[in-house]
Amino acid sequence: MTSMVPTAAHDEPSEPALPPITMVGPDFPFPYDDFLAHPAGLGQIPATEHGTEIAVIGGGLSGIIAAYELMKMGLKPVVYEADKIGGRLRTVGFEGCDPSLTAEMGAMRFPPSSTALQYYIDLVELETKPFPNPLAPDTPSTVVDLKGESHYAHTIDDLPPVYREVADAWNACLEEGADFSDMNRALRERDVPRIREIWAKLVEKLDNQTFYGFLCESEAFKSFRHREIFGQVGFGTGGWDTDFPNSILEILRVVYTEADDHHRGIVGGSQQLPERLWAREPEKIVHWAPGTSLSSLHGGEPRPAVTRLHRTAGNGITVTDASGDIRTYKAAVFTAQSWMLLSKIACDDSLFPIDHWTAMERTHYMESSKLFVPVDRPFWLDKDEETGRDVMSMTLTDRMTRGTYLLDDGPDKPAVICLSYTWCDDSLKWLPLSANERLEVMLKSLGEIYPKVDIRKHIIGNPVTVSWENEPYFMGAFKANLPGHYRYQRRLFTHFMQDLLPEDKRGLFLAGDDISWTAGWAEGAVQTALNAVWGIMHQFGGETDPSNPGPGDRYDELAPVELPED
Repeated sequence: MTSMVPTAAHDEPSEPALPPITMVGPDFPFPYDDFLAHPAGLGQIPATEHGTEIAVIGGGLSGIIAAYELMKMGLKPVVYEADKIGGRLRTVGFEGCDPSLTAEMGAMRFPPSSTALQYYIDLVELETKPFPNPLAPDTPSTVVDLKGESHYAHTIDDLPPVYREVADAWNACLEEGADFSDMNRALRERDVPRIREIWAKLVEKLDNQTFYGFLCESEAFKSFRHREIFGQVGFGTGGWDTDFPNSILEILRVVYTEADDHHRGIVGGSQQLPERLWAREPEKIVHWAPGTSLSSLHGGEPRPAVTRLHRTAGNGITVTDASGDIRTYKAAVFTAQSWMLLSKIACDDSLFPIDHWTAMERTHYMESSKLFVPVDRPFWLDKDEETGRDVMSMTLTDRMTRGTYLLDDGPDKPAVICLSYTWCDDSLKWLPLSANERLEVMLKSLGEIYPKVDIRKHIIGNPVTVSWENEPYFMGAFKANLPGHYRYQRRLFTHFMQDLLPEDKRGLFLAGDDISWTAGWAEGAVQTALNAVWGIMHQFGGETDPSNPGPGDRYDELAPVELPED
């Protein structure tokens, strides 16, 4: 059991073994992992279109995967990136320290249910290892510190009984209000009719409900104390009270697919994934000579930031970049955060239908901050002489730090501490502070939990920090729908089905984390990239192999629930 508060499925050991869960999600249960693994490939385009340039705006995971797959089909992706390849897969080092010491400023833990993501991790031969979430089997120990009281634990049963009560309340809440076991089973078995039947009722019932309101309506959570503890400790990765104002549908997508469980980290850093795809020379490639890679097509570097997008005669997509270069394309994929289209990039209104502009304007982003320090060794594994316990543990607290993670590669090697990982209001509290100011506050807070431990004496380099809401090309960490936003999200996700759009609104495809139903998880970036690849292939007169239909081929069967607009 890895969850701080386990989901219902984890408390049923007598149940027969079920197939492993995948993050296909209830909104559009297309099997992206099967699509990727099929020997027929993702499809083909007419030879007359080979070598045609396609703009790919954004060099994060979604953009690089879209570009990689379009290249394999024989098109020529032209990637524009304002900063560095990777996007929110951002791995940084510490000045003056061993290069092996790294900090994950963005995505740092990935569930096994992210099966399409795992396809690419395996493709570029990256290694993963368990991530030290609270109470995870590979986490040496966990401390929960609430209202000045600290509890040391290896499993949930080591905590006071109230934590089991909260766990049971959450399980009951999910069963009573969201048909958890039934949906979890349907997703495991890929029973599409049952998935759609359950989800259609829940979308209609819960679209206007907050996460907190969902808890309050449950008899199991009638106790404010239980709701407060649940908000501060949560499940899987820790406290979820910063998500309380968000739509409960967003939370259900996470728990149904176990996206918050059994996490693994990428050894050496997650940014290696897009970087290796950028440099990779695929064996099966159409039109291009053997040895071709995205890097070689670009002379080693992507194009700079896009500053303007507009439509030109013949429904061309014309792109102006920061160097002043102007190029026109028959198609383009936009994978950066959609707010960029409202602020950083000058755009024609004609790029999208007005309802899609509205959906982008309503996108709600979560703030997120982290601060890491390098240390001389994993001193937290030292034992307290009086108690025999680890001197420091993975820590969940209601103090300013909220979540502290201890990351090491062995007992005798330098290590890294993520002193604080916070979201929303908790993240905004750090925003005015410099990295060193943040460090001082964090050391004070942790010193109150661990008065015998001198963390400072182990620090061997300067801290590194990020506040994603303050990053100019992101303006937030990830999308999180508010109540009533389902219709907006549906418009953005289904944008790849452009036969449904007016002819003068086609050719520019949206993809990326905030277009997906599972924002905040790299899997969503992968899935929407594959949707866009299918859309471009379809626009160019291409098709998938009959034995391996793509997301657009099965759209009518799988289309997300459509709520009335009136």
